[in-house]
Amino acid sequence: MKKTNQNIILRTENLSIGYQQKKEDKIVASGINLEIKRGKLVTILGKNGIGKSTLLRTLSKVQNPISGDIFIYQKKLNELSEKELSKQVSLVLTERIPESQLTVYELIALGRQPYTNWIDKLSEKDIEKIETAIHQTEITHLKNNLFYELSDGQLQRALIARALAQDTEIIILDEPTAHLDIHHTIKIFSLLKKLVKETQKTVIISSHEVNMSIQLADEIILLTENKLYSETPKKLIKENAFDTLFPQELIYFNKDLQQFVVRKK
Repeated sequence: MKKTNQNIILRTENLSIGYQQKKEDKIVASGINLEIKRGKLVTILGKNGIGKSTLLRTLSKVQNPISGDIFIYQKKLNELSEKELSKQVSLVLTERIPESQLTVYELIALGRQPYTNWIDKLSEKDIEKIETAIHQTEITHLKNNLFYELSDGQLQRALIARALAQDTEIIILDEPTAHLDIHHTIKIFSLLKKLVKETQKTVIISSHEVNMSIQLADEIILLTENKLYSETPKKLIKENAFDTLFPQELIYFNKDLQQFVVRKK
């Protein structure tokens, strides 16, 4: 019998990911064997079109794998009911939320749906989880605002709060800083790092923010044309894994600075 590490919260076995194209499977990446530990900030990196979002959406059961298996603890992802999954994994996608009259508090309260009764009445525990999430994301001053009045950075915090209120072991975010300036990008990354430390939840994000990920992520899943890496930032730097990430005529990875820099002509 295979010995398992109880600290591994999510793993894959010989996973192939992709999508349907003209009724045929289009494989984006294959042979993916990952082990993600509890209480880590994990960033999925790679160039445009390499499969970051496809991997993330497959790990969260938004789309099916081409082949292979995904496990949350020791249970196969495809064997979890929607209700079971909603208590294990919360998801924040890049799609805009339809405009409505929901307040920020009401938006965050939606995270308690897996636990509420059939008339959706919030219990004392539900209210406590919502208030804690609002406090953790530092948006108490915004909770009575209509959510569509928020800036992009504020809305991202509210969506993270909704995921926290859902109280899952795993939080998955697709490009959480996609529409943010550098200041708010740093704030969101710092917030996620803080939340992982405080809650011991596992946070997995897809991102284009390579330099930020190297500084703040515990683990990086790096998708390249020929290989998938899953290591700490230090190990990836040591293995020169970032060297082929982008064409080197414009930028290159500086190991001393531990970041990409513009090549001077």
